[in-house]
Amino acid sequence: MTDTPAELDAWAARLVRALGLPDDFVVDIPEVLDLARDAAHGVARPAAPLTTFLVGYAAGLAGGSQAELDRAVATATALATADPA
Repeated sequence: MTDTPAELDAWAARLVRALGLPDDFVVDIPEVLDLARDAAHGVARPAAPLTTFLVGYAAGLAGGSQAELDRAVATATALATADPA
């Protein structure tokens, strides 16, 4: 996914401020949506919000760096898209 609707950009900006995240925090909306898609299609639709929440939580517990977030996203994507057999 390469483009996000303006409503999502505005919502993300409002939520970032309301949650008290750092001023320079940038959310990669396409990456979050891709992860949610992979979980929804590879596992079940309700897995999308659950997966994105758990990935964010795990990355935060691990220190919250971009590297930790990338690692958590990669782990969840690999698991959601793996052949269950």
